[in-house]
Amino acid sequence: MIKEAINFLSSPVYSFTGFLVLFWIALKRIDIVGTKKFGWALLIGTLLIFGWMVADPIFFSIISLPDNIPIIILNALVFWSTWFALYKGNQNDIRIAAGEPPIEGTPENREKVWAWPNLVYTELFCGILCTIFLVVWAIFFKAPLEEPANPTWAPNPAKAPWYFLGLQEMLVYFDPWMAGVVLPGLILVGLIALPFIDMNPKGNGYYTFKERKFAITAFLFGWLALWVFLIQVGTFLRGPNWTFYGPFEYWDAHKVVAENNINLSEIIWIKLFNVGLPKNILLREIFGLIATFAYMVGIVPLITKKWGHRYLKSLGAIRYYILIFLLLSMMSLPIKMYLRWFFNLKYILAMPEFELNL
Repeated sequence: MIKEAINFLSSPVYSFTGFLVLFWIALKRIDIVGTKKFGWALLIGTLLIFGWMVADPIFFSIISLPDNIPIIILNALVFWSTWFALYKGNQNDIRIAAGEPPIEGTPENREKVWAWPNLVYTELFCGILCTIFLVVWAIFFKAPLEEPANPTWAPNPAKAPWYFLGLQEMLVYFDPWMAGVVLPGLILVGLIALPFIDMNPKGNGYYTFKERKFAITAFLFGWLALWVFLIQVGTFLRGPNWTFYGPFEYWDAHKVVAENNINLSEIIWIKLFNVGLPKNILLREIFGLIATFAYMVGIVPLITKKWGHRYLKSLGAIRYYILIFLLLSMMSLPIKMYLRWFFNLKYILAMPEFELNL
């Protein structure tokens, strides 16, 4: 019964929504999340739940694949480093609120040391430990090598390497050139450019959250929700025919999921107006053009009036509108995901004649 409930809640629409809720709660209550007690509780709870799940033969057969081992390591490192950053930021926020300098600014932590031998020795030992780890890994886990490529047979599911599975998951919701080039490029460029756009000097050289709340929240959302989460879905929840499977559900290659994804123009002209699609491309896609323009341009004054006027003053017009463009591009992914889940919407703007499908 519990496993069936987990399989049901693991569906992307529920798991992604739950992840967003937990993400919002974690940043809203950083005074609780950013403590050692919460960190230990999270670690112990995760180990207990993971140990219980590993006992299931189906789940174990999925996570024990050589291709999936790096994802387990990625999860541990990403979520530990995220919690540690929030923990250190919470410590400094408490000190700053009390009128004390951040921990990194105390006299005992401002003492300078030579790069040689202090830093070089540390890097040397880290390099040795990483080498030992990779050698042990190579001995105990076989390389996921398969037979030479056969044009008459393709594996099912055909999955990219784990670091590209987020892009492969985006292909479910976007046209290939959007999912493989434009959108991930804008997301990555936006994450890289965020510290240069939001040039708030606070937080330089020390951990903090409250003094850089917007930049940290935007970065963590793009990194965790729109990249790491999609990798998890593509790795553990996508089986044969790229069909969704729960973590305890047998991967049946004959499983059939009825999906009737249609474009916005088909919804309006055929279903709503009960007429055929116009032959003129612009007339056919007029509603998609209006929706795209309203989202990328028309909504900007509303955002500026509601939340962005103070950022417009502090950042300047050029940096502010670049920031808005990057944020709107980033948010188009979860918006499109929900439109697909709830309305079976394939493309808002479908112009295959010009390779323009949004």
